[in-house]
Amino acid sequence: MPYEVAGLVTLALWVFCLIDIITCDEVGIRHLPKGLWLLIVILIPTIGGLLWLILGRPQFDSRRPRSTTRYAEYDRPGRYVATDPAADEEFLRGLRERAESQRAEARRQEAERQRKAQEAGEQG
Repeated sequence: MPYEVAGLVTLALWVFCLIDIITCDEVGIRHLPKGLWLLIVILIPTIGGLLWLILGRPQFDSRRPRSTTRYAEYDRPGRYVATDPAADEEFLRGLRERAESQRAEARRQEAERQRKAQEAGEQG
């Protein structure tokens, strides 16, 4: 029974480390190239997996946020960044108009609701 448990733990460690190595960004991996870490973990499953977790896995400073901006989605590669101030103004004007029309519709719906409530109160 203990051999089966040890085998399952080793298999789980091996699979976890392989997936972790494959999905890690090459820039953050420490000490050896990604391909060499992959080879080590494949050839020496238990020791290679432990070495990966201790020496190779990227470490992040938990005190410092990973994003350089307040909103991490702004760091997304390939994100469109506006460069034309006129286009920005047009976009913002459209947003303001849309927000104002939504506010007007909300005011109209609230007035309608209050009118119906008042009518129901007068009838009852």
